[in-house]
Amino acid sequence: MAACAFVVKLLPLVSRRFCSRASCPARSAVRAFSMHTTRFQLHRVEGTSVLTGRVDRFGGVTVNLAEVGLPADISESSFSTMLQDSLLQWKADGKVAVWLRVPISLSRCASAASAHGFTFHHAKDNHAVLALWLGDGENRLPGFATHQIGVAGAVVDESNGKVLVVQDRNKTKNAWKFPGGLSDQGENIGATAVREVFEETGVRSEFRSLLSIRQQHNHPGAFGMSDMYIICRLSPLTYDINFCTQECLRCEWLDLSELAKTHETTPITSRVAGLLLHGLEQGFDKIDLTMVELPAVYSGMFYQLYHRQLPPTLKS
Repeated sequence: MAACAFVVKLLPLVSRRFCSRASCPARSAVRAFSMHTTRFQLHRVEGTSVLTGRVDRFGGVTVNLAEVGLPADISESSFSTMLQDSLLQWKADGKVAVWLRVPISLSRCASAASAHGFTFHHAKDNHAVLALWLGDGENRLPGFATHQIGVAGAVVDESNGKVLVVQDRNKTKNAWKFPGGLSDQGENIGATAVREVFEETGVRSEFRSLLSIRQQHNHPGAFGMSDMYIICRLSPLTYDINFCTQECLRCEWLDLSELAKTHETTPITSRVAGLLLHGLEQGFDKIDLTMVELPAVYSGMFYQLYHRQLPPTLKS
């Protein structure tokens, strides 16, 4: 919830502005945050130090000023000279972009970088990242698109057709809704739903499926950025309610049929209640987007894919 809220940072690797050909240098530059990097060693160019950086396979250089060994008291003018020499070398090497990570303790270096055309790309915790496009044509670096991810859990008791709902405290309208909150960084949406339901209601549950996704832009509660609101279907493991009085005004097990038609709820809650009623009557396989975990091709890690269940003959 609010105490644990955060804004999820998403770096889109594809934009309408990018070329469609895989070999296009502009497309390559978009991937300047690639995980596959090699160390760009510090070296001398005509007696002048060039900043250490990491060069990715798409032609971008990332320089972390906290790691390059700069004197703690380096002046703005001294850094400006070093950066200028570095830019000359990177341009000669055909680099298409530079990402400059500046710790807050060296903020004066950001001012020096701005004189060379760098602009702020994003800031987080104790550092800011500046960027400079060196390639031909317009700047084709990806923007730091920021989305807020909210997740709610619809805990359905299939034995009696009831669902767990809450009314938030300190809201203009005390409408029934599914318990939920903002997802933590690195947290799967199913885990968020289970955690938020327990924190708000005291009911333990387990993830079953993804039910719906709402997309909203210019959200006032997300600093004017975009907001994604995801509702998951959960099954209860416990049933006794011990709700958080700081966050919730009320908490009840409510009949789905009542939730679907009451005016004391939100449009999305009412619609999902109808969806859950359909699942109870016709089978949840008609409404569920189930999750499967698959290995990522390039990173060696895993990702979660949500889709309708496949017939057994089509499963790999």
